[in-house]
Amino acid sequence: MTRILIVDDEPRIAEPLIYALEREHFSVAHVALGEAALACLARDNVDLVILDVGLPDINGFEVLKRLRQSNEVPVLFLTARQDEVDRILGLELGGDDYVTKPFSPREVVARVRAILKRQGGNGSRSAVPLWQLDEAGARVLCKGEPLSLTRSEFLILAALLRHPGQVFSRAQLLDICDSDEDSFERSVDTHIKTLRAKLRPLQADSLLATRRGLGYYLESA
Repeated sequence: MTRILIVDDEPRIAEPLIYALEREHFSVAHVALGEAALACLARDNVDLVILDVGLPDINGFEVLKRLRQSNEVPVLFLTARQDEVDRILGLELGGDDYVTKPFSPREVVARVRAILKRQGGNGSRSAVPLWQLDEAGARVLCKGEPLSLTRSEFLILAALLRHPGQVFSRAQLLDICDSDEDSFERSVDTHIKTLRAKLRPLQADSLLATRRGLGYYLESA
């Protein structure tokens, strides 16, 4: 089933869209913030994103800019600023289409179908997302490849994936491990070193970054 992510903080806009898309047999997820959208896209396979420009935390242009560093999923903008989006879409950001407010849900569904058709059916121009976090299965996939992780490595990487860009101190990561085997903060350094070694064949080790004197964080792309 084709998966659509709606990123909009206004229920009066999101709810009719969800209803209209689900009636057409799309699988729909909804988040209200840009950071939540980036986390979702890093974690899950999505075939198309419907993205509002005016979000409360970071605007839709910034979301798309960060997304395009690692993912080519098609993006349909929702906007009240037709002239600005027209210009942006023709430049470097890489949006696929836009709908200007006010609009009908049926128009959005038609635009979604047109984008998906251009993309060959399922809409994804990227074979797999950079990261996939499978909480239930306690595993992480990088570029579609499952990583062989110890319990502590999984817990550390999962925490970093849930909050890309956030710096975690050694003490915080040690608490996350919550294991008798990890009783010293320096053990966190060992786990990070091992994680980087496991990510190196996938050319993703540099994304596990150090903030000197503070701790570790995961680059957002």
